[in-house]
Amino acid sequence: MERREIEIFLTLADELHFGRTAERLLVSQARVSQTIAKLERRFGVALFERTSRRVALTPVGAALRAEVRAGHDRIEKGIAAAVAAGRGVTGTLAVGLEAPAVAELAADVFARFRARHPGVEVVFREAGFTDPLDLLRAGEVDVTVTNAPVDEEGFEQGPEVYREPVVLAMARGHRLAGRETVTPADLDGETVFRAGRRAAPYRREPDRTAATLLELMALLAAGEGVCPLAAHAADYFARPSLVMVPFAPGSPPVSWVLCWRRGQRTARVASLVAVVE
Repeated sequence: MERREIEIFLTLADELHFGRTAERLLVSQARVSQTIAKLERRFGVALFERTSRRVALTPVGAALRAEVRAGHDRIEKGIAAAVAAGRGVTGTLAVGLEAPAVAELAADVFARFRARHPGVEVVFREAGFTDPLDLLRAGEVDVTVTNAPVDEEGFEQGPEVYREPVVLAMARGHRLAGRETVTPADLDGETVFRAGRRAAPYRREPDRTAATLLELMALLAAGEGVCPLAAHAADYFARPSLVMVPFAPGSPPVSWVLCWRRGQRTARVASLVAVVE
């Protein structure tokens, strides 16, 4: 079992609820269902009993949970010991940022890391606009802060660094510009641009794309479409030609999380994860 499969299986075994499991792990409910179905096909036996009213472990599932939990706990203790040893780590920690403003918004996280690990120099780099995982993919940074969920192959998602609501950016003359709030349903029928990686329900195939943030702002100001953005955009990207309307309360937020290449959780990365957690 891969680490993500273990996390999903154990969390579902604890919650016995697909929705709560997805919420805890910051993945889609479909991802949870697909992972469990894949495990059951691999093992050739049902791990959970599912009805319209309840989810329960089968006897085989309960036995597997006990065995996997024991092994998982040993691994976590080993990681904790490595992190403890990592207090003496030195060198450079290169952090990629999908949204450069997160360096300020989550400044307390990085301040705590520097205080705990004075021998490590933290260097920030802005990730690509169209591919926020580009620096990480190329091995040019150790870890990237991006928005959840991270479901691309070859990457691992870490803990949440910062969370904020979403706004819809549009031209000042747009039909929605006078609204106090908007909903994801208001995106239907609109030309929707995408900035970086957007979590559901804002993640959708864009009708049009922009190569840079400057181009995106110009297209929005020209009335060419709308774009969901993290709420800090209202302060960092404010301009007279644009309006940024908040999504209604209860709309899914942007969850900024750590992400690293699978198998590349170095001592410095593990130390940053420990500070965040």
